[in-house]
Amino acid sequence: MSQQSPDRSTSSPPARPDASMSLLNNVMDHSLDDGYAEASARRRADGSAGLPRTLKSKLGLAAGLVVAALVVTLGAAEARISAPVVAKEREELIDRIDAETRAADTLESDVDELRSDVSERQRKALEQHGGDQGQLVALLAGATPVEGPGVKLIVDDAKNTDQGGGGPRESTGFADTGRVRDRDMQRVVNGLWESGAEAIAINGQRLTALSAIRAAGDAILVDNRPLVPPYTVLAVGDGKKLVTAFQDSADGQYLQALKESFDIRTSISDQAEVRLPAAPSLIVRTAEPKAAGSGAADTGKGTS
Repeated sequence: MSQQSPDRSTSSPPARPDASMSLLNNVMDHSLDDGYAEASARRRADGSAGLPRTLKSKLGLAAGLVVAALVVTLGAAEARISAPVVAKEREELIDRIDAETRAADTLESDVDELRSDVSERQRKALEQHGGDQGQLVALLAGATPVEGPGVKLIVDDAKNTDQGGGGPRESTGFADTGRVRDRDMQRVVNGLWESGAEAIAINGQRLTALSAIRAAGDAILVDNRPLVPPYTVLAVGDGKKLVTAFQDSADGQYLQALKESFDIRTSISDQAEVRLPAAPSLIVRTAEPKAAGSGAADTGKGTS
């Protein structure tokens, strides 16, 4: 019985791996555009390709190279020569800046000393001309430090200062948010004065009868000095009575409304002892009654 031989018929050769990349092969095989290749071949045939062949062209190329090298050399030499000059000018400028800074520091120190001297003279003037009530006058004017029982009131912005809506500040012209405003602090201070406070300070800034609480952008200024929240208000007086009187006053209720409407954080407590510094600067003014028969109506008011 004969055995059938296996089928060994030939098949088509396998396709090239890059058969599907004809575009890429065309780009690789013809990297130079046909037009550029033709122009290059024509220049080679004319002998104009490559470096210049005539003596005149060679001399022109050499002259150009010499000029370029000369320019680079001169630039490097000039930079090397000017480097010490620039360094010297820089050192002189630094020395001038240091000298002016020291002079400004000296002037600032002199101003602080003169300011302290003027404040001390003003305090002495208040004590001398106050008679038997010299100490009381100095205290009320903020000329001397004071300590005693009192109240500690802390007012701080809300955690979320983007809150809005109607509230107790609608007529003030400020946006109704959880940020404490200068008018809020004005009402707080006036409420404490009205409730019986004898002396008040905000964040260490002593208030006097001439103190001003204003705003500069979002910052609160006390006598043109910016404050940073939280605002700590210290008031000297009968602590328990002062707390009760302030909370029952219209300004205390206003502060409570801010807390409820805008989540402004507040806390008030009576203290066994609080210490307030003297006012940093004072303005001493005198008043004299108008003389009778001066031609103006005698109102009983003095002039300052």
